[in-house]
Amino acid sequence: MSKSPKILIVGAGIGGLTAALELAHHELDVTVLEKSQHPGGKIRQINVDNALIDSGPTVFTMRWIFEKLFADCDENFDAEFELEALDILARHSWGEAPLDLYADTQKSADAIAQFSGQKQAHLFLEFCKTAKKVYGALKGPFIESPRPNMLGMMSALGLEKSKILWDIGPFSNLWSALESYFPDPRLHQLFGRYATYCGSSPYLAPATLMLIAEVEMEGVWAIKGGMAKIPEVIARLAQKKGCQIQYGAEVESLQLSGSKVSGAKLSSGEVIACDYLIFNGDINALQKGLLGQAGNKAIPKNLKQTDSLSAITWSMRVKASGFPLVRHNVFFNQPYKSEFTDIFEKKQLPNHPTVYICAQDRTDLASDNNGYERLLCLVNAPANGDNPSYDNGEIERCEQKAFSLMRQYGLQLQDAQITRTSPQEFANLFPGRGGALYGQATHGWMSSFQRLGSQSQISNLLLTGGSTHPGPGVPMAAMSGRLAAATLMAHLGLTK
Repeated sequence: MSKSPKILIVGAGIGGLTAALELAHHELDVTVLEKSQHPGGKIRQINVDNALIDSGPTVFTMRWIFEKLFADCDENFDAEFELEALDILARHSWGEAPLDLYADTQKSADAIAQFSGQKQAHLFLEFCKTAKKVYGALKGPFIESPRPNMLGMMSALGLEKSKILWDIGPFSNLWSALESYFPDPRLHQLFGRYATYCGSSPYLAPATLMLIAEVEMEGVWAIKGGMAKIPEVIARLAQKKGCQIQYGAEVESLQLSGSKVSGAKLSSGEVIACDYLIFNGDINALQKGLLGQAGNKAIPKNLKQTDSLSAITWSMRVKASGFPLVRHNVFFNQPYKSEFTDIFEKKQLPNHPTVYICAQDRTDLASDNNGYERLLCLVNAPANGDNPSYDNGEIERCEQKAFSLMRQYGLQLQDAQITRTSPQEFANLFPGRGGALYGQATHGWMSSFQRLGSQSQISNLLLTGGSTHPGPGVPMAAMSGRLAAATLMAHLGLTK
């Protein structure tokens, strides 16, 4: 074999690391450039009073994507991770007796029957059947496909699976599609919440996002060592296969030679040459020219996208009592629609925020810490972190409302050590989109087809991460890394 081309990957998020592992496994010359001192990107931990708290993604699903990646790279997923399957997927409260959803669908139906009546439980089971069919229909022709379009996907689906999508009303939004299944407004609210998993409003997201319910029912796990264990392991395995990872290497600009990328210039002034470059960051950073003219040419000028949700998070070490927390908890607020009107139309923090709480020591894998535990609390926010007139007072008011809701629902927090992260901080950590955490919002039935695939408009510049196909979230970003690696290997004639 001739000398391997030099491949640079900008960003050690999960997409970049997944691509790095796969390319290194094929004995290609790969270097990852990461501006921080550790891998993971949005998968990050914050040290609060000597406690490491997962402060990005907290839900591990679709483990099959990672099992397949590891198997294809001659590695053993089970040997690398200690996982605990969660019996309770999440606990939901409206200020009254909470409702638990379980990994066991019938167990969830029984809980719903007790919470809302037998008719609602029956409708829930019908919804589960539909969500399962939608997921089964879209898994291959959309999630695993390099960059699907509507006509190509419908052709790949065939008549039977196409009918599944038509039956749910693919042109309708998630909120209206759920109406016939959930006459109880609390359940309607709960299952509409799945749109926020990809940074979107349930009133604008397509009905197909109901498949997220099936993804969760197929399994949610807690990982010993936290979510940060995933990028740590993938980075180590990539390095074992010869990949170089340079931390503290911030890329200032991409270098162009003719019509191709020829290298990356670091903030230190060093220029690293390459034959191919994979960009693992928000495509908006390229489109806005944050990495220079070369990056600007990579993205279509007419690409218009709605920014996804940002967030305010509170990472805390605290003594919690009162409300019986489980691993994942949601405290709903009313009126519900106002949350998304405030964020997406008024571009302001919600006046009635719903609060998500990840209690990271409420699993069998956790150890006792003298009554203290690690919590991540989150409320959705607009992606306006680039706004120089961002109002810190607005953040304080939102914080007061969120913590007041938690107290109102019975959760008492004492001796809290807290680190808060706002859209401004997220915009600094992940430049290009004002702190949006999921790339573009999935709004409208065509939005899923508007994400860019692996190939940019520059032939040797490839794309990966949550702002590209198949979308945001840890499993989807990992899939995008695999798709980028496959595209690059196709360039090199290495595809089987």
